[in-house]
Amino acid sequence: MSYGRDGLPLELPDDWDITVIRKPPMPVLPDPASGVREALASPIGSPSLAEAARGCRKACILICDVTRPVPNGLFLRPVIETLHACGVPGDGVTVLVATGLHRPNEGEELPRLVGDPWVLSHARVENHFARDTAAHARLGATRAGIPVSIDRRFVEADLRLVTGLVEPHFMAGWSGGRKLITPGVAHRDTITAFHAWRLIGHPSSANCVLDGNPVHAAQMEIAAMVGRVLSLNTVLDEERRLSFVAFGDVADAHEAAVAFMTRYATVEVPRRFPVVATTSAGHPLDATYYQTVKGMVGAAGILEPGGHMLIASSCSEGLGSAEFRAAQERLVAAGPARFLEEAARKENADIDEWQTALLAKTLLAGTVHLFTDGLKPEDRKVTGVRMAGPSLAETMAACRAEAGGGPVAVIPEGPYVIPRARGAN
Repeated sequence: MSYGRDGLPLELPDDWDITVIRKPPMPVLPDPASGVREALASPIGSPSLAEAARGCRKACILICDVTRPVPNGLFLRPVIETLHACGVPGDGVTVLVATGLHRPNEGEELPRLVGDPWVLSHARVENHFARDTAAHARLGATRAGIPVSIDRRFVEADLRLVTGLVEPHFMAGWSGGRKLITPGVAHRDTITAFHAWRLIGHPSSANCVLDGNPVHAAQMEIAAMVGRVLSLNTVLDEERRLSFVAFGDVADAHEAAVAFMTRYATVEVPRRFPVVATTSAGHPLDATYYQTVKGMVGAAGILEPGGHMLIASSCSEGLGSAEFRAAQERLVAAGPARFLEEAARKENADIDEWQTALLAKTLLAGTVHLFTDGLKPEDRKVTGVRMAGPSLAETMAACRAEAGGGPVAVIPEGPYVIPRARGAN
């Protein structure tokens, strides 16, 4: 099971009916560096990076924060070298960490995130701060009424490039592309309106769904308000090796990566299961309980109503933000149904309560058990779920016995694989 940095062995009896759900084998680029260079020279729906950079004096490159295992060390240097060769000065290139409302990535963490010390000496590497109103440019509002303010460093650049990893996302359908803009470098008020329950609670605001997804539609509308945006999207296999890379227009390159990844990340299974074991994809995604909710949502689609879900997540950094803790405390006090009723009445979500809202929705589907060695006793009290026993296998055995000894499903890679039950809506 993907758990922390080293994984978690899970041994189950041979006589159990077990369905292990993982991606089909994915192709791996034999020379990742060459694959990146070829992508930059073969754009989809846009000029090449070199053509786009001619005459530019300021460039802004968005990268994901530490919650994603993006191979920044593979592509940042060739991108920046191309910009320099085309006349963009060294102090004109900003690599901006698209933190959204997450904490900044600073100190020793920043070089690890960037992945190449050369980048730190040839570009500005800075964090986005969503609460700094003066640092954002107001662009208007979307058709859905979302006020749009985006980091000035990105809006005012002559060349704008978003980078990232395309993987299933439980609200936006797929990560990558436009998601680096919203919520990545959006203002707090944009982010809280964007995460209102009227958007994220929509049936099409779901893993691997773009058509009819109001979250994705808002992201694309905001990207268009910013102006021309290029993107470089990567796809990794289960061992975090580069499988695919696409460069070009923010919509077209993202669509190419999604089309590739769909063949692997969405897996059909024959039925729903009374017991499902999953993960939060291991490090870095499972560093907090906040991110762990993604694993629960990803597995909920194949859980029989009233079934048992077990999720293994290291939670090495604890629960998450103070705002998330406050939302969790409200969930525990009110219960999932009432919590969702209250969320639905709000024009803007409270910061980080959107994760709690999707947890609440999952809790209405069945019983969730958390296996972790990273939460303090006071944190465990506000998870809203049951704590697993001394081992994941023992808890699974108890849940299976309660379910009458039926079949179980195991999703070792958690939310990076989205199972679909055949015939289920």
